[in-house]
Amino acid sequence: MHAYRTHNCAALREDAVGETVRLSGWVHRKRDHGGVLFIDLRDHYGITQIVADTDSPALPVLEGLRVESVVTIDGTVKARTPETVNANLPTGAIEVYAREIAVQSRAEELPMPVAGEQEYPEDIRLKYRFLDLRRETMHRNVMLRSQVIASLRRRMTEQGFNEFQTPILSASSPEGARDYLVPSRLHPGTFYALPQAPQMFKQLLMVAGFDRYFQIAPCFRDEDLRADRAPEFYQLDFEMSFVTQDDVFATIEPVLAGVFAEFANGKTVTPAGEFPRIPYREAMLKYGSDKPDLRNPLLIADISHHFEQSGFGLFEKIVGSGGVVRAIPAPNTHEKSRKFFDDMNDWARKEGFAGLGYVTRKQGEFGGPIAKNHGPENMQKIYDELGLGENDGLFFAAGKEKDAAKLAGAARTRVGEELGLIEQNAFRFCWIVDFPMFEYDEDLKKVDFSHNPFSMPQGEMEALETKDPLEILAWQYDIVCNGYELSSGAIRNHRPEIMYKAFEIAGYSREEVDANFSGMIEAFKLGAPPHGGSAPGIDRIVMLLADEPNIREVIAFPMNQRAQDLMMSAPSAVSPRQLRELHIRLAEPPRASEAEKAATDTIGQ
Repeated sequence: MHAYRTHNCAALREDAVGETVRLSGWVHRKRDHGGVLFIDLRDHYGITQIVADTDSPALPVLEGLRVESVVTIDGTVKARTPETVNANLPTGAIEVYAREIAVQSRAEELPMPVAGEQEYPEDIRLKYRFLDLRRETMHRNVMLRSQVIASLRRRMTEQGFNEFQTPILSASSPEGARDYLVPSRLHPGTFYALPQAPQMFKQLLMVAGFDRYFQIAPCFRDEDLRADRAPEFYQLDFEMSFVTQDDVFATIEPVLAGVFAEFANGKTVTPAGEFPRIPYREAMLKYGSDKPDLRNPLLIADISHHFEQSGFGLFEKIVGSGGVVRAIPAPNTHEKSRKFFDDMNDWARKEGFAGLGYVTRKQGEFGGPIAKNHGPENMQKIYDELGLGENDGLFFAAGKEKDAAKLAGAARTRVGEELGLIEQNAFRFCWIVDFPMFEYDEDLKKVDFSHNPFSMPQGEMEALETKDPLEILAWQYDIVCNGYELSSGAIRNHRPEIMYKAFEIAGYSREEVDANFSGMIEAFKLGAPPHGGSAPGIDRIVMLLADEPNIREVIAFPMNQRAQDLMMSAPSAVSPRQLRELHIRLAEPPRASEAEKAATDTIGQ
């Protein structure tokens, strides 16, 4: 007999009744029925019920063990009586009568429970993540992640992609988010950077002639965290040579649609070949976001022209000074009280906006100060244009275009949720396309790149030389699902002269381009194919499939929101000897003086 087990804890069925077996696992639950002890024994695969009575030599040992102790049980498989069969367990028709027990490891008192799905403070869960991962939901999520990655690998390989690994220690880039830096011992005063993405390396693989590359790539960004963002994350990074934007879409849509359909658990998925393509400017207008949730049927509309001359002076003033008015429908709100609309206005103010105007309508009668001042006939024109009915309300976001779009987008989501309009049990994909190549930076008072500086501008050199930079579009695209951006991608700029010109428009000299991107620009001068790709985020894909609101629920060992690993106590101080080897001297942040500290304490009181 094997040293630890003949079967796993999910394997035994009624056909094994009478067999002598050996099982190993964790004591999941204990139930004492007065002389008869029932144990749920758990391993990676499942649970088997163990029973011991006063005739069993294992009983006194099991009675003295805490849950989560690890044991090996020798016993006999018995059929449960009909009334005790557990239909919720694959092994629910049998139990194992314990005849012998070996204690592999005794558990001390637990800092948090494993059995059950109780809510528990995240700091405790992360500090004892190895315990948290024993819980059913977390175990299932991590296994789902493994299965999703395996499916992605298989689907990419079937499409002719080859998996390559790119460096983890690389050079810092002036573009993008903040780098994680690694000091070099052999080259004092210099630093490696952990990759924010394998962007340049995967493009260089195309220049090297490998045609179709992918990897499940680790990426690192030292930026503020949120529910769908982690400092260390993984993406399905891929690149293709001699392709157009359409080729990239046709390649990755079956991969994503197939993976989501495989693990959707009955939810509907946008089929491959049917991902809507929404231009960036249209997305910002209709959805108030470049990552729209298409499960929400509400569409935003620009109605600024209705307020160029209006009895509602505030909107007339906003439109007259170059601002806009955006409308968000609130269908079938005739039975909602005025409080619903006032609460939406209060919500907008709490979110940092000036407010959210509204009009109520019940059986054709308009209500609210905007309708009163703008007039019922003018309001009817707006409603006719928007296709709204006699019992539909309307919200308004007014101000500078960027601010109004942001408020309208957030209000669209809020109204959809409050009215129960969000489609359930569905994954709705779309592409956001035609991003602007450049934007005007109000702080720096200059034109700069808006999205990805290495994208090919639509129209190429002719567009750069003849068009207003703010009118130039790029071959850039995002994959969005249910309001989450899964990835950004682009057809790359592979021609040095076009790259120099694009960076010149953004205020960079030829010398700066050569200094900052020497590896790529030199490679492009030696024969580069047209190429493009993308990099869907693994963590967000699994988060959506697991229906989890937080990305940390699908990562085995995540950091907290302050980028700390509470289990391994990272980041941590290092020894003076290690610092000397790296030629580093720490400059501690200045400490507040006693007077400043006293003043702060007084203010705090």
